[in-house]
Amino acid sequence: MDALGNPTGFVLSGGQAHDLFGADHLLPEMKASLLIADKAFDADERVITLLADQHKTVVIPPKTSRKVQRDYDRDLYKARHLIENFFAKLKQFRAIATRYDKTARNFLAGIHLAAATIWLN
Repeated sequence: MDALGNPTGFVLSGGQAHDLFGADHLLPEMKASLLIADKAFDADERVITLLADQHKTVVIPPKTSRKVQRDYDRDLYKARHLIENFFAKLKQFRAIATRYDKTARNFLAGIHLAAATIWLN
């Protein structure tokens, strides 16, 4: 997502896939200098170390089960609501919310179309 909460890319994964599947595809190509994500992305090797090596800032709250709790910027984390707002707008499109299209290609095309409509408003 950019600073306005608009997505910068999409990766379609299976319904049973973990969120890190998408991160594995999108993070290596990330151009932003800051990543704000939820606790699902609290993975040292796959996210935090990867971005730290690229000198990018990571704002991810640590999981409560971590042995060593990391610090994160709570004020920056509040901007994560922009991401949630985008998904709320995306779910206003019935075909997206109910996964109306049967094929992955058509569903991803519908997401692109809905996102373009959101961007234009």
